[in-house]
Amino acid sequence: MPITQSAKKAIRGSLRKKAFNDRRMRAMKEIIKKIEKIAKTDKAEAKKMLNTAYQAIDKTAQKGVIKKNNAARKKSCLTRLVK
Repeated sequence: MPITQSAKKAIRGSLRKKAFNDRRMRAMKEIIKKIEKIAKTDKAEAKKMLNTAYQAIDKTAQKGVIKKNNAARKKSCLTRLVK
């Protein structure tokens, strides 16, 4: 347990950041799973949703939740899946 006031404040800040990061990560994962599911039946519909997935992945990488190459790999895999 934190003893000093600054350590307590740091924990509050890190929990807040974790909540934002978890929310962004969850949104990204949900859109990816949705595209993977739709791509099995309707490639055209999945292709339309690809843009929103790219936005979610780029935003996640931009905020530092995932690394740049991880984002590039996710986008590449989705593109191959849809084609």
